[in-house]
Amino acid sequence: MQQTREIDATVLETLLAAAVAAPSIHNTQPWRFGMEPDTRTVTVRVDRRRALPLIDPDRRAQYLSVGAAVFNLRVAVAHLGWEPVVRLLPDHRDPDLLATVQLATAVEGPPDYTALYPAIARRHTSRLPFTGRPVPEPVVMDMAAAARAEGARLYFPDISGTRRLLRLTAAAEARNRTLPERAAEARTWITPPDPDQHYGIPVTALGPQDRAGRMPMRDFTGPLRTLRLPALPFERHVQLGLLWTPRDRAEDWLRAGQGLERVLLTATAHGVRTSMLHQAMEWSDLRAGARLPQRRCAPHGIIRFGYGPEGAPTPRAEPQPEVPDATPPVLPG
Repeated sequence: MQQTREIDATVLETLLAAAVAAPSIHNTQPWRFGMEPDTRTVTVRVDRRRALPLIDPDRRAQYLSVGAAVFNLRVAVAHLGWEPVVRLLPDHRDPDLLATVQLATAVEGPPDYTALYPAIARRHTSRLPFTGRPVPEPVVMDMAAAARAEGARLYFPDISGTRRLLRLTAAAEARNRTLPERAAEARTWITPPDPDQHYGIPVTALGPQDRAGRMPMRDFTGPLRTLRLPALPFERHVQLGLLWTPRDRAEDWLRAGQGLERVLLTATAHGVRTSMLHQAMEWSDLRAGARLPQRRCAPHGIIRFGYGPEGAPTPRAEPQPEVPDATPPVLPG
C-alpha cells in the first residue's frame, strides 16, 4: 500500500483495530495505547488492572499478550507503507511502557510479514474438534520460520513428545478443577453474549470437551454445567507446536508474544486453525516439565493446529489513544 502522508484518524483507527485483534489470555486485552504525534510513535503499555494473579502470577502471559498486539501493530504500520521501528522496554523508569512503535519513512521494500495483514481480521481461536487431516510439511515449516524470525522457536514433537505435552496439560487441567479459586478466576472472564461487553470470552465462543478424554481442552464452566456443551470426538492424531525462547526475561516474553502472533497469522493465511493449550504454563513444575531436554528452553505455550471449523470471534474494546495535551484519557485496548 502507498505510504500515508499524515497520521490522521483513519490511520490511527487502522493501527489500533489491528493491535486489539491480537489474542490475549482469556481475552483480557491487557494493553493501553498512546500516540506521540511529533515523533509518529505509538506507545504500548500494559494494563495491570486486567491481571490474573492466580493463573498468571508473574504476568508472563500478560507480556505475551502485549507482544502479540505489538506484532499486529507492526503489520498494520507496514501495510500503511511505513517502516515500523520497535523498541522493547524502552524506559526503565516507566515499567508499564512495554514497547514503542515508530512510523518511520520506508527506505526499502515492505517487510515480508506485510502480507499477513488480511489474516489479522480472520484469525480466531478454534476450541472445536479438528478433522485430523495433517497440515503439510511446507506449512509447518512456514510456521516454524515465523517464530524464528521473531527470536522465538517452535518445536514440533513426535508421537511420544505429543503425548508428554498432552499429559502435562491434562495434569494442569485436573489441578485447576480441584482448586475452586483458580476456576473462579477463569470464570470471571466468561461473559454472556452481550454486544456491550467488550472483554472476556462469551459463552458462544466456548468449546466442547473431548468425548474420549484424550484432548485436555480448558473447561471454563466448572460447576456451571448448564453452560457445558455436549462432548464431541476430537482428532485422534494431534498436531502440536511448543513455543519457546532460549531465555526467560521480560523482553523474551514480549518477543515470544510477537513470535506467537506471527505463527498464528501464518497459519491463518494457510487456512489452518489454531488454539492454545496454556494450562501447563500456569504451573511452574509443569512448565518446567515441558522444557526440551538438553536445551536452554523457556516454554511459553502449546499451539494445537489443524483443519476444521472456524472459531467464534471474541469481542474487542474500541481503543482511543492518548495524545499529549489532549483531554481524552488512555482507554484500555
